[in-house]
Amino acid sequence: MLAALISKLIAMILAAVGGGVALPPAAGVADYQLGGAYEPAASVQIVTRDRTDEPVPGRYNICYVNAFQTQPGELDFWQSRHPSLLLHHDGELLVDHGWPDEVILDLSTAAKRSEAADVVGTWFDGCVKDGYDAIEPDNLDSWTRSKGLITESDALAFASLLVDRAHASGLAIAQKNTAEWAGKDIGFDFAVAEECEVFDECGAYTETYGSHVIEIEYADAPFSRSCAERGGELSIVRRDRDVVPSGEPGYVYRTC
Repeated sequence: MLAALISKLIAMILAAVGGGVALPPAAGVADYQLGGAYEPAASVQIVTRDRTDEPVPGRYNICYVNAFQTQPGELDFWQSRHPSLLLHHDGELLVDHGWPDEVILDLSTAAKRSEAADVVGTWFDGCVKDGYDAIEPDNLDSWTRSKGLITESDALAFASLLVDRAHASGLAIAQKNTAEWAGKDIGFDFAVAEECEVFDECGAYTETYGSHVIEIEYADAPFSRSCAERGGELSIVRRDRDVVPSGEPGYVYRTC
């Protein structure tokens, strides 16, 4: 616990001196708690939690925000307050086929991107208020599931708005997956890569972000290969696919 606190304080001091944002400890021990918060092990330096959960004092905390699609259970909010931001196809809401309780946001115009950034930006503000250090915006690749209604350029433009908003609030911001964006001049500070070993994408992230990559693997074989190839160089975590809290059936958590 003391080591994690000292690491966080050093990162904050370096960020203040350099006028930038604090990055997660390079190759720091990470825990990925999107399925529910629980007390991390004493060795853990980096904790990722949903924006509805509180950060962990003394650790580097990453605030997960579903930025390009609706969060499960929040469709009523969007329909009542920002209905024009819900993407429609053939008169029906366009639901992400991989996540049936998430509707893709309509980012097809500058005005809509600005409105959506204001909404998501209020969540960033909540992360700051709660004490988070960074943002993990998810579903950067929603344009690939938009049936051509959103272009990659639209998505990139929205991502740039989110980067600017995060940095203005003093938060670092991660590139979440979407390996083809690594190296593009968007302004992300580090990467969170799910199953980059499985899809042979880890090199794309390390070429851009060096050791500031948090790799999440969901199966034993790729996790073992990752540890053999990159252990000690990146933050590598083995989690169960549902990322359930500690103590629940199916819970898996390992680090290299």
